[in-house]
Amino acid sequence: MKNNLWLIYAVVTTITWGIWGALIEIPEKAGFPATLGYTMWALTMIPCALIALKLIKFKLEYNLESVFYGTLIGLTGAGGQLILFEALREGPAYIIFPIVSLYPVVTIILSVSILRETANRRSWIGIILALLAIFLLSYMKPEKLEVKGYLWLGLSVLVFVMWGVQGFFMKVANNKMSAESIFTYMALSGILLIPFALMMTDFEQNINWGFKGPYLAAMIQVLNAVGALTLVYAMRYGKAIVVSPMTSLSPMITIVLSLLIYAVMPNPAMMIGFGLALVAIYLFST
Repeated sequence: MKNNLWLIYAVVTTITWGIWGALIEIPEKAGFPATLGYTMWALTMIPCALIALKLIKFKLEYNLESVFYGTLIGLTGAGGQLILFEALREGPAYIIFPIVSLYPVVTIILSVSILRETANRRSWIGIILALLAIFLLSYMKPEKLEVKGYLWLGLSVLVFVMWGVQGFFMKVANNKMSAESIFTYMALSGILLIPFALMMTDFEQNINWGFKGPYLAAMIQVLNAVGALTLVYAMRYGKAIVVSPMTSLSPMITIVLSLLIYAVMPNPAMMIGFGLALVAIYLFST
């Protein structure tokens, strides 16, 4: 059973993030900015952190090494999200998302070269198929818009690196401290960045402060927080070179739900990515 714990946690992360991806646009389209959505996400991390701490009887590790790793993991994850918001303001989403979505490549390279993680042929085939699927699942139809310079490209690459580095250090930290402590520092880091999210918010626009605003956003963002917690546990029991690409296949869940809820048909590239994702998950789980 213990050998399969990583898979169970990874599947939970994939499902919760997939559902989150399908629902997150509801409050945004209702007039609740994504930056404020970030704030709600950071706040929903608190109850998840308290549950995690309860599991270890609130014995948070606070030595210098634990604080360093936990904060680094938290800032690279949450900070990357805020930088992504800025990139999307300046550049085309149809280019930015495919770049950012391939962040598991960084995690895999670092884990193989530094941690010396290995996998059998079956798993490597699954990893390659998963990376192809991730790219195809993030495909968006090109849009006509006025692009301002190339700052957005630099920011996109920065997020790509930050999230890849986060996955690597999440695995490193799990060998040095408890997963519960890691997640707690992730939550604290996310909260520390709330002022930056507020500064990025245009409060002169009409903001929906009703149920479909902060309240619905919080209910949806809980899924993101739960997925982040189970990701840490997946990294504890599994190899980063497998966990990272597998949990990045959450858009396949989003596609299914979007079809059922919004009747939105995925494009051919996404359909191919969906098929590759299924094969990759099968290879990982057998």
